[in-house]
Amino acid sequence: MILGTGIDIIEVDRIQKAIERWGKNFLNHVFTPEEIKFAQKFKFPYQYYAARFAAKEAIYKAISNNPKLGWKDMTILNDKNGKPYCVLKDKQFKNKIELSLSHTHNYAVASAIVME
Repeated sequence: MILGTGIDIIEVDRIQKAIERWGKNFLNHVFTPEEIKFAQKFKFPYQYYAARFAAKEAIYKAISNNPKLGWKDMTILNDKNGKPYCVLKDKQFKNKIELSLSHTHNYAVASAIVME
C-alpha cells in the first residue's frame, strides 16, 4: 500500500551556483560524505548533486509527517545496477522508499513513493 508520494524538480544551475558560492560548507550541509564521493567521480558533478537534492525534497514530501528530518538524515545511493535508493538514519522507519531520479544538463527531477 502507498503511504505517500513526493516529486521535485530543480535547475542544475541553481545547485551549481550554491556550490560555487559556498563550496564545502554547502556540500557538507546538504550531502553526506558518500553522496559527495559519488558525485565527485564525474567530470560534471552538478547534475548528480541536483538529482540527490531533488530526491531529498521528494522524500520530505512523501514522508511529510516527520518535521525533524534533516538533509543529512538520508543518503541517496545507487545499487550495483545503478538503481537509486535511500538510507535513512531513523532506524524506527520501517517502510520502503522507492526512488526514481533523472537529469539533463539543465534540470534534475526525482520521485519518491513510500510504501508499507
